[in-house]
Amino acid sequence: MLERVPIDKYEWAPHERSMKLGNLVTHIAELPAWIDMVIHTSELDFEANPYSPEKITTTDELLSYFEKCLATCRKVLTPENENQLELPWTLRNGKQIYSTEPKADVIRMSISQIIHHRAQLGVYLRLLNIPIPGSYGPSADENNF
Repeated sequence: MLERVPIDKYEWAPHERSMKLGNLVTHIAELPAWIDMVIHTSELDFEANPYSPEKITTTDELLSYFEKCLATCRKVLTPENENQLELPWTLRNGKQIYSTEPKADVIRMSISQIIHHRAQLGVYLRLLNIPIPGSYGPSADENNF
């Protein structure tokens, strides 16, 4: 789906309070790498490490970044790291703690975020009149029935 995103629409958002398309696809691309971060750290503190998304300017850069993040994720999803899954992991902004959960739950939430934002991207593409690829078979745009 990422390959269908037009670079010239990166600043577009469906509503003033919605994420811009470029920010959305960059976030989708980076989310698999969050699984590596969860396995190898005990927390993410936005005060100590302000969010700084990758600067993407071409479709090739976006796809390469996604593949890099996906490869990073695959490397840590191994039996050797299974002992990490019950350890606590904290999301915070300085002293304000948003959550502390077992790493397994945080990984599940990260996967849910990927699913959520992919669906959000589908809505964005539909609003821009860009054909949607099928997920579990052909989409209505592919009309292969």
